[in-house]
Amino acid sequence: MTEAFIQPNLLRWAIDRSRLPIEKVAQGAHVKPEKIISWQDGQGWPTFNQAQNLAHALRVPFGYLFLSTVPDERVSIPDLRTVRNATPKKFSAEFVDLLNSVLRKQQWYREYLQQEGYQPLSFVGRFNLNDDPNKVAEDISQTLGIDEKLRQDASNWGDFLQKFIQHAESNNILVLRSGVVGNDNTRKLSVDEFRGFAISDEFAPLVFINARDYKVAKIFTLAHELAHLWIGESGVSNIALKNAPPNIDIEIFCDRVAAQLLVPEKIFLLEWQRDRSVEANLEKLVSRFRVSSIVILRRALDLNRITKDDFFYYYDLEIENQNKRKEDSVAKSSGGDFHATLFARNSRLLTNTVVSLAYEGKLLYRDAASLLGIKVKSLDNIAKKLEIR
Repeated sequence: MTEAFIQPNLLRWAIDRSRLPIEKVAQGAHVKPEKIISWQDGQGWPTFNQAQNLAHALRVPFGYLFLSTVPDERVSIPDLRTVRNATPKKFSAEFVDLLNSVLRKQQWYREYLQQEGYQPLSFVGRFNLNDDPNKVAEDISQTLGIDEKLRQDASNWGDFLQKFIQHAESNNILVLRSGVVGNDNTRKLSVDEFRGFAISDEFAPLVFINARDYKVAKIFTLAHELAHLWIGESGVSNIALKNAPPNIDIEIFCDRVAAQLLVPEKIFLLEWQRDRSVEANLEKLVSRFRVSSIVILRRALDLNRITKDDFFYYYDLEIENQNKRKEDSVAKSSGGDFHATLFARNSRLLTNTVVSLAYEGKLLYRDAASLLGIKVKSLDNIAKKLEIR
């Protein structure tokens, strides 16, 4: 059989990138682990079939294995997950592939808006780190309509999150949510790696939320990433309400904006009753602000209404409850809603734009399907759901 003269250094790079054990790589290539090790050491070569299986298992383009140098896969937006002066952790292949897919959608949407004569969005980069976070929060609130009426119209904090996203998208902000790369449920995103990211762009700003995170954390991630847009700073975040934010000025600032946006300080201090138990205050304020108890707990800690011991106790209790709910949800699940998943992964705004253009004859069906990560035959069903046809 014809041998594929792949480069050993490229094979080592691809295996390291995949973070898969040699046994898994060998299983994907249908060979023994010893073969993979020998190929890494330059002792023999796989057949073309084996090399193609390798590329598939390692999730890299087949041609990459024949390059003379390792591809440059530097992430194109700032990594804000680490403390100042610390060595940043390498991004996983899942994150790199996800980001490239999201950037492709965002750049397509940007070009479309420019061709249609849309004007730059005035709120992107309206503030900077020298401004008062409370003023930034107020401006986001006024621009997007995140106010008392919206809170009262929402039945609970989950409904509030959905309405929050709708208000953001009505102002031309793409909001994407997914827990996997593309439609591949075997390629799960890691919450330990990142919780969200923002792409600051004056035409097509975008927020991505890691859907594998706890439901209670997603609303804070959304608010945090929106703050990034208002100060014109793209970046990858790993927001952790349990701990202090990373020692990075941008992240500290965006956390403060998010907290003020979701739970305004003056109202919070009026509503929190010192003569009531923590439980009673949590129950009241979760309903009042339509946010999770974790957001209320963090606000209470920062505003000196509870001790750190109280915070950690109730935080861990809430996470325990969330884990139980997640287990119950998985046990009862009979499959996800195709349309809801599609709209979340691509944003309803982008999905509606792409499908509308396809049915107006301004975008090829195959290009529309490729952008949305679906089959062409699914477009009719989506168009009906969106009432486009």
